[in-house]
Amino acid sequence: MKRILLAASLLAASLSWASAQDYFEADRARWMDIALSSAPALHETIVRPVSVVKAVEDPSAFQGWRYESVGAPDFQDKSFGQIREITLDFGKHLTGYFSFHTKTLNRCQDAPVRFKFMFGELPAEMNTPLDPWKGGLGRAWMQDETVTLCELDEWVTIPRRIAFRYLRIELLGDSSGFDFALDDLYFKAVSSAGENTAVLEEGCPQAVRDIARVSEETLRECMQTVFEDGPKRDHRLWAGDLYLQSLANRYSFRNFELVRHCLYLFAAFAGDNGVLWSNIFDFPKPHPQYGSYLLNYCLLWNSTLLEYLKDTGDYDTARDLWKVAKRQIEDGLSYMKPDNIFDINARPVWIFFDWRAGLDVNAMMQGAMIFALQQTYELATMLGCQDEVKEYPALIKAMTKAGRKAYYDKEKGVVLSGADRQLSALSQAWMVKSGVLTQKEGQKAIRTALANPGTVMPGTPYGTHYLVDAMMICGMHDEAREYLVDYWGGMVRKGADTFWEAYDPNDDMLSPYNFFPVNSACHAWSCTPTYFIGRYPEVFQK
Repeated sequence: MKRILLAASLLAASLSWASAQDYFEADRARWMDIALSSAPALHETIVRPVSVVKAVEDPSAFQGWRYESVGAPDFQDKSFGQIREITLDFGKHLTGYFSFHTKTLNRCQDAPVRFKFMFGELPAEMNTPLDPWKGGLGRAWMQDETVTLCELDEWVTIPRRIAFRYLRIELLGDSSGFDFALDDLYFKAVSSAGENTAVLEEGCPQAVRDIARVSEETLRECMQTVFEDGPKRDHRLWAGDLYLQSLANRYSFRNFELVRHCLYLFAAFAGDNGVLWSNIFDFPKPHPQYGSYLLNYCLLWNSTLLEYLKDTGDYDTARDLWKVAKRQIEDGLSYMKPDNIFDINARPVWIFFDWRAGLDVNAMMQGAMIFALQQTYELATMLGCQDEVKEYPALIKAMTKAGRKAYYDKEKGVVLSGADRQLSALSQAWMVKSGVLTQKEGQKAIRTALANPGTVMPGTPYGTHYLVDAMMICGMHDEAREYLVDYWGGMVRKGADTFWEAYDPNDDMLSPYNFFPVNSACHAWSCTPTYFIGRYPEVFQK
């Protein structure tokens, strides 16, 4: 068996990064044509503010701040020179473009007028000083804009796309020689989502209804010209996020043409070696983030293609892209050692399962590779191509046996990963998802890990999705429902109208970027409760 896997690994390695010519040269232009022809239309909705609010510092509120209403937004005919500052609540998270109109009230404009517009998703983001900047990502991701008007009495649209709920307008400069009003403003919200088809059972608990609603709003906001990961920050399509979005889309908007569009974009922009880049930008024209290779995200692209085929029966697309899926497995196998263990040190590679410092990914990657083989073999079987990958079942069996030997501590009943034998919730989850652990073993492993205060827990809804998924796979239905309601419901109880990029119930200030205001408060990988609620109504809607 070792000889079988070693031969496969050496073949994959020879193909992986040393291709002298473009691996998919004959297909690229056609794939790009298909991607562009399936680009979605954006639906537009005009939204105006629902109230004027004031900030209240509150230690009991999420991140220490909340807003309370102080009246209706009836400032339109009043002197803004006297108002000078106002904060507006638009009532829900929105993504799109902001426009405003000014009107001279008396005399004539004799100097420029300067405004500062601060858009934010959360109250604390709006009320935390941004400078001096200490975030780990660029300062320009924050949505504060300065606008200077040399002429009034006209419409102005801020060109930058905004994702927000709250807007603070400050008057930075004016003249005593005249007066003016902000007599109208509105927001043009955009999304390609379309109609939400999700219908919950009559007896579904209100807490679950609230979670489903927020999940679907999260996905709606992230459905733009591609499945974006965050409309406030990042503005791009990630292969791993796409997989989770496709699952949630099945049980909500069912916009499968958008999934197809994204699958083809990834294929058209694959590296010359045939391996996918981790993410794609759609503006000013579609292009990948060259050099950004994220191995386990490439493998999840295969799962997205499989789910797309199951959802649509579109065998033409699946057959057309089959060679791309097969190529990702070839690349993944090039990291395998002769003992059938995935070697994350085989060459420099980025592997991501969660934003949690110190997380050891060795056991997770063993599970992820096995899962990718399983999913790709299922895809091949549906397409009648299983003879092309007839070695996969033997590889799965060998890697499963090796994974148990390397990482499963039978005496303790848990998976331990890496040289330090780290206990993490996600190591248990991926060994369950890949079938390395039996259902009974998985139950014990997850329960033992969750009961241990030293266990490394996920810091994001992305990682938490796979933990809940593993609970469902190994029959822990009651615990899965309780965990979902507690975790995502915790965000709802703290005021979320879309689900956040990073969330730890015990640390409101958690940020992968060293500064919580730069976190995304509407993030695609957080939308999957609607998948669980829709797929397992007998568990989550009772």
